[in-house]
Amino acid sequence: MVEVINLTKMYGNKVGVKNVSFTAQKGEIIGFLGPNGAGKTTTMNVITGCKPATEGRVLIAGYDIAEKPLEAKKPLGYLPEIPPIYPELKVKSYLKFICGLKGVGREKRESHIGEIMELVKIMDVKDRVIKNLSKGYRQRVGLAQALISKPDVLVLDEPTVGLDPKQIHEMRSLIKSLGKEHTIILSSHILAEVSMVCDRVIIIKKGEIAAIDTPENLSKNMASAECFTAKIKGPAEKILPLIKEIDGVLSVKLDKDKNDSKPEYLSYIIENKKSIDVRTPLFFKLAGLGYPIYEMKSVPINLEDIFLQLTAEEKERAEVN
Repeated sequence: MVEVINLTKMYGNKVGVKNVSFTAQKGEIIGFLGPNGAGKTTTMNVITGCKPATEGRVLIAGYDIAEKPLEAKKPLGYLPEIPPIYPELKVKSYLKFICGLKGVGREKRESHIGEIMELVKIMDVKDRVIKNLSKGYRQRVGLAQALISKPDVLVLDEPTVGLDPKQIHEMRSLIKSLGKEHTIILSSHILAEVSMVCDRVIIIKKGEIAAIDTPENLSKNMASAECFTAKIKGPAEKILPLIKEIDGVLSVKLDKDKNDSKPEYLSYIIENKKSIDVRTPLFFKLAGLGYPIYEMKSVPINLEDIFLQLTAEEKERAEVN
């Protein structure tokens, strides 16, 4: 449904994004993840035709957004970071206005608006003035306008920003359900949001793609280190330095969450170089000194670790988009 080909956007001599390429298939939720200023919003603006590309192409349903903007935008719904709402209008009146802009027939508008309001759960505020709504409801109204005319593609830029925890949970659940029928490109700097909602993740750094894969594969393939826990019988003050001496061990610490009940069986979190398996030398070293290992379990590296690793050199820069 969406194909981005060598997309570059310059602001004078400053790079917004450079050589960004990816595709999003029907029914797929793509997460665009990066620190503030990395180029997420610039990419969203070019994909939706709000800003022209300096180089490259964006195809939506086969139409080039620059060459055939009307055809390309017809199957597209867009929720910017700041929802494009008219605060002086009532919710239902505003959605009727959007129906007119998107070419929804008059005879279908009433039922269509009702269906959308039910979907995003704003039926109870349909007759209220938008400026009097909470941040969460205004965000839902913004999402409702993006869903008018049932677009095949949804582009959502930071859809949960400013929401409280309950509203964030509800918005994530709604986006996940929408992904069954829509292609969704979701921009966010919240790691949990991306890992919980998205099928694939694009990590962007300084305007360029640093990685693109499923959250699971990113965790599996891109980590430079591995982590596991070990439950060992013996005094921590002696076992900790012994583990640190083993070749390949990067760090070791007590797992405080699992050391409450039996103090003689202590659990340790051990991080080691990916290229070195330290479990065998760990077993023989501790067994030889009379400190038996009762359990060892692998701990997957999470998306947050990958994100921090890939963007470690990223310095805060002003958002140019």
